[in-house]
Amino acid sequence: MTHRVAVLDQDLCQPQKCGLECIKYCPVNKSGAECVTINEESKKAQIDEDICNGCGICVKVCPFDAITIVNLASELATDKIHQYGTNSFRLYKLPTPRKGEVVGLLGRNGMGKSTVVNILSGKLKPNLGRYENPPEWNEIFKHYSGTELKQHFQRIEKNEIRASIKPQQIHHLADAFDGTGNELLDKYDERGITRELVRELGLQNSMEQSLKELSGGELQRIAVAAAASKDTEFYFFDEPSSYNDVFQRTGVARVIQGLAKIGKSVMVVEHDLTLLDFLSDYIEVLYGEPTAYGIVSNILSTKIGINVFLDGYLPNENVRFREKKFSMDVSSSATDIFQEGTEIVNYPKLEKKFDSFSVSIEPGKIRKGEVLGIMGANALGKTTMMRMIAGAEKPDVGSIDKKIKIAYKPQYLQNDIDVEVIALLEKANGGPIEGSQEEEQILDPLKIRKLYNKSVKNLSGGELQKIAVASCLIQKVDLYALDEPSAFLDVEDRIAVAKFLQKFVRSFGKSAIIIDHDLQLMDLVSDSMIIFEGESGKAGTATSPMPKPEAMNRFLKSLDMSFRRDEKSLRPRVNKIESRLDKDQKASGNFYHKH
Repeated sequence: MTHRVAVLDQDLCQPQKCGLECIKYCPVNKSGAECVTINEESKKAQIDEDICNGCGICVKVCPFDAITIVNLASELATDKIHQYGTNSFRLYKLPTPRKGEVVGLLGRNGMGKSTVVNILSGKLKPNLGRYENPPEWNEIFKHYSGTELKQHFQRIEKNEIRASIKPQQIHHLADAFDGTGNELLDKYDERGITRELVRELGLQNSMEQSLKELSGGELQRIAVAAAASKDTEFYFFDEPSSYNDVFQRTGVARVIQGLAKIGKSVMVVEHDLTLLDFLSDYIEVLYGEPTAYGIVSNILSTKIGINVFLDGYLPNENVRFREKKFSMDVSSSATDIFQEGTEIVNYPKLEKKFDSFSVSIEPGKIRKGEVLGIMGANALGKTTMMRMIAGAEKPDVGSIDKKIKIAYKPQYLQNDIDVEVIALLEKANGGPIEGSQEEEQILDPLKIRKLYNKSVKNLSGGELQKIAVASCLIQKVDLYALDEPSAFLDVEDRIAVAKFLQKFVRSFGKSAIIIDHDLQLMDLVSDSMIIFEGESGKAGTATSPMPKPEAMNRFLKSLDMSFRRDEKSLRPRVNKIESRLDKDQKASGNFYHKH
């Protein structure tokens, strides 16, 4: 027996622009029943799940990819926690908060993480799928009898659970609070630990400024500090790494772990696997179909949880949720390939001075078919280097051969334009996209086609990032420069984009420079690396390009962090600080895993 899920994406469904193919071709409709109809109120298509036979014809014929039909195991029907309405997203099962532990939630965007948070924090009462006649609390308690969640919901009903939530969209913080960092933390600090948090999160120079003047990284860390300073039973951090460099991410991790150490329940959604590995005691995997349905797995140890996610298979539940597994095979540290490679750009020592900041860059070259990774703390001049190579910033010392063409994807993306995605891509391409080579070689592998008719201003952070990467790559240039391509992407998209970038650069003899703070992504995608060092905001220095193992070793040493390779998935894993492996590797000077 199966349990049918039919979901319609309201944003994508456009009955006035199509020939109502879903209604025309539905075999149940043809037999005289009304399975797919137009809803009088919303003027959008509507599917009757009870009589739908799951044939999937409407999915194939919809020109806008607006319909998802899935057949799930029937026993899942009894595990439905919440459904928002007819043909809308539904969530199955819930993770259980654990006192004194950090539970990491790992899954694609659109799998119901915000629904989980809203339910566990008491903001949203679960309706067990009955959106038309929601259950009373007694029924919910009965549904959870014999589980820890029953007590959790009983405490929510009595208002005994307070939750502290660090939201994903931190920019709303600056819109909602008109004041300085100090004023914000004074308002929320119930534990009297503002001073400690400011020190741990490196916020000493940001507290007197208005929130509106702060960078994304400063806002993110102030939001983490505000959430951690409340005195509540349950803490939830949604993507606390965005905009922060690796040094700042480890500070954030220590603050979050500190809450678990004093016996609090902590949950974290994070797409940076290095940070999630470092931070979590347990993992619960969310899988399903983005924006259609999400299922929460049973609880797993951190190591097993991340490996299971990469494999796309849950052995204990015998569920395959992705066709292919992701391998983290080391890019054949491609120094050998490029020894004879054609140089695409050769730059001398470069220097640039601003009023209160200066950057000095050792000479180097970038070769055809090579991905050059750039790593280092924020505010050391990484973006300035990219801009100098791109010819957008003139160096004070040294000059760059101007012959090469560069496409640049900036770190901060603008989404305030009301144009369709396809128009934006056609502008970058300098011509039509549909049926083009670029569509086949770049847009299809990045799964961009279904976003063509969406307005740029309605895209999620992850969708906007993929469009920005695609707009950069479809330009006819010699060198692609991408500043933080991982921001807002979920783990699956990060790995897919990293692998695609590498394949694209090698197959077409292009070159790319990538700045990013996700260590696993950089390990996966880079052939050689430049490390930035110095004092943030004052003076930065950049090395010449180095072989990846040497660069990673130097960078990890500066973080006081050591990596080993997971024997199963080959991904780099962070050794727990002060563990035997950590001490051994550091003593031998080998911070980067042995191959």
